Amino acid sequence: MVLKIIVHLFFIISGGTIGFLYMPEIVRLLDFTDAAWVASPYLGMIAGAIILFAISYFAAGYIVGFLRWIEEALIKIPVSDLLFGSFGLIGGLVVAYLVNIPLTDINIYLVSQVLPLFITILLGYFGFQVGFRRRDELMSLLNFNRKERDKKRIPEGEFYQKNRPKSKILDTSVIIDGRIADICQTNFLEGTIVIPQFVLGELQHIADSSDVLKRNRGRRGLDVLNRIQKELPVEVEIYEGDFEDIPEVDSKLIKLAKVIDGIVVTNDFNLNKVCDLQSVPVLNINDLANAVKPVVLPGEELMVHVIKDGKEHNQGVAYLDDGTMIVVEEGHDYIGKKIEVLITSVLQTSAGRMIFAKPKLLEKAL
Repeated sequence: MVLKIIVHLFFIISGGTIGFLYMPEIVRLLDFTDAAWVASPYLGMIAGAIILFAISYFAAGYIVGFLRWIEEALIKIPVSDLLFGSFGLIGGLVVAYLVNIPLTDINIYLVSQVLPLFITILLGYFGFQVGFRRRDELMSLLNFNRKERDKKRIPEGEFYQKNRPKSKILDTSVIIDGRIADICQTNFLEGTIVIPQFVLGELQHIADSSDVLKRNRGRRGLDVLNRIQKELPVEVEIYEGDFEDIPEVDSKLIKLAKVIDGIVVTNDFNLNKVCDLQSVPVLNINDLANAVKPVVLPGEELMVHVIKDGKEHNQGVAYLDDGTMIVVEEGHDYIGKKIEVLITSVLQTSAGRMIFAKPKLLEKAL
């Protein structure tokens, strides 16, 4: 309601001003009466105010709706984006003002009047875009300068307090996987847990999928995040920024890790490789899981349950408690039974660890 009143007042004041300045000239130009009072600027002011007030009754609703839309859009923009975009706009306008100073002395209407307006709009736009799109680099530069000043200010013996662990940036796959919550609970993951807004967006998109399996995975990921943020003793930070010029989420994660000097946490094999190629630190949950599996050496004896056929002839397959597959040579005849096996070799692959064994009874028979 208040906004609508302001719009009406704007129309009334604008109409009165236009009528006061131009209505007498229009009356004289038309020359349709000899009465001097008709050309009075005050009468023109009243007439202009009444005309635009009448127009405002039809246009005010559309204008208020447009202003509300702008208001909602500005509220949704993160504060950092708005701040750096405004700084960029101000910088662009200052540069435009300095560029336009010599142009006003040129006695050519196009150069002295039209060109400065075009330059002001263009440089203002470019300034806003530079401030808005490069905000992350500017923030990292400011943080770097602050750290350098702190280094000079803090004695060498006390500088260890500034050596905080790097932030850990979670990707979508590791959130859906769920094991990251258990790792955080054991305090093995140091530093701030960073959850980018674009990862949350992708997770919400998965949770809203029409596919039941994808929808369940997305909802499980949201539950995992809720547990990490509310129940676990870790510091969680939601990164509001985005890299709009980069379409892929994985590329955004790598860019963010470079900007904030963080570490990507994932279980995606391809993202792991891309991070290695771009010299971005990465922690792979699958590598951690493989590293903490019980060590099994050739020559050791294990009690296993053979559950199915192997790929090769006369093989059987069993599994350890952690899911590691054991290929039992000559184990086909023992399917469905628990037998003691002798480890013959251990093969480590990118997909995990595979153990080869043979029945101990067969070894004794030999």
